Amino acid sequence: MTAETREPLRLPDLRRDDRGLPWIGNIFNYQRDPVGFYRRHWEHYGAVAPSYMLGKRTVMLLGPDACGEALQNRDKAFANKPAWSQLVGPFFHGGLMLIDFDDHHAHRRIMQEAFTRDRLDGYTRRLHPAIERGTANWAAGREFPAHWRLKQLTLDIAADLFMGGARDTGEAEMARINRAFIDCVQAAAGVVRADVPFTRWGRAYRGRRVLEEFLRGYLPAKRATPSDDIFSVLCHIETEDGDRFSDDDVVNHMIFLMMAAHDTSTITTSTILQYLGQHPAWQERCRAEAMALGPEPGAAELESLVSIDLVMREALRLRAPVPVLVRYTVKDTVVQGVRVPAGLLCSLGLQFTHLMEEYWTNPAVFDPERFAPGRREDRSHRFAWEPFGGGVHKCIGMHFAGLEVKAIMHRLLRGYHWSVDPGYVAPLDQHALPFPKDGQPIVLVRN
Repeated sequence: MTAETREPLRLPDLRRDDRGLPWIGNIFNYQRDPVGFYRRHWEHYGAVAPSYMLGKRTVMLLGPDACGEALQNRDKAFANKPAWSQLVGPFFHGGLMLIDFDDHHAHRRIMQEAFTRDRLDGYTRRLHPAIERGTANWAAGREFPAHWRLKQLTLDIAADLFMGGARDTGEAEMARINRAFIDCVQAAAGVVRADVPFTRWGRAYRGRRVLEEFLRGYLPAKRATPSDDIFSVLCHIETEDGDRFSDDDVVNHMIFLMMAAHDTSTITTSTILQYLGQHPAWQERCRAEAMALGPEPGAAELESLVSIDLVMREALRLRAPVPVLVRYTVKDTVVQGVRVPAGLLCSLGLQFTHLMEEYWTNPAVFDPERFAPGRREDRSHRFAWEPFGGGVHKCIGMHFAGLEVKAIMHRLLRGYHWSVDPGYVAPLDQHALPFPKDGQPIVLVRN
């Protein structure tokens, strides 16, 4: 019997020791050590590993081959909406990540008009004054929690670029909006999945209502007067066929885009700060590039920052802002020769792939040169490095995100230097998107 006609293998049975706690399953095992958890399953079960969470059998797809098959989704067996809906669906419904197939294609086709090259150039011009305002009160010479300051900064940037006039919203109101985003994201780790007070989902339901009320208050003005902020762009863009977003579409996409823009950029920038603080030679190399440009470089100039780009890619590898993607099988399919039945939640271990010795030299070591010409370890496999996902659901804002991170680092490198204890290991909260529980304390010193 040839490999092409061989009957697919049955999904392995889960060992009793790997079931975790009753009903809860492996949630806490994952949160304690995600990569170690995945590695143990990889070593015992291989690329298609059974698991158990919240009373349900699940599947983990491990390594670039298995993840790649799900991301390419050639037989359309994997869907996003029913997977993410189990984690954060009530709070980010209608966003690109939570729609599938024809609906996803139609929405993405419209939204691509918001991320053309000309628009990216315009967004970049607005980044610099927003960053300058957001860092104006950053005190030098004393310790402060870099992650939380960066989170506030990226939210302020999002308020400016995405909302335009909303940048004048009061500090207390923006803090309330930030809290609402945090609550919605943290819902992914909820055990009680209903609108119950004092639970993660209960807080997230309230957060979603706050965000909707905030955005709908601005919607009539954005519809009435076109401008260059993303909220207005989403209100007015249309395809050559005349397809446009409804009011509900605009609100849903804004909530998802603002979350994705400021959470993932925060994680990546704070990771860069840590590693540049621990590797002063790389910090000086990046600073020299930043100093060679003017104070407000355009998109093409930011893209020319070779060393900063290498560091950003390595930061995305070592601490992927979205370490796991989820999919749901809407029909039986085969992954790496193993039959995966319909009706299963599948987790794609992107962060695990980023640390596999089979594809990366000394994967736990900070080594940006691995992305440089002549090495390009990210090309060891088509799906060895996928911090933005892949296939039709690949992050539509990935180029904007790169420009934002580089613009922030450009300003910080020109204005400050800093150091971080070489032995510091960020104590990560892994309940949802990874962030340092200690806020990543750092001391900036003016150049």
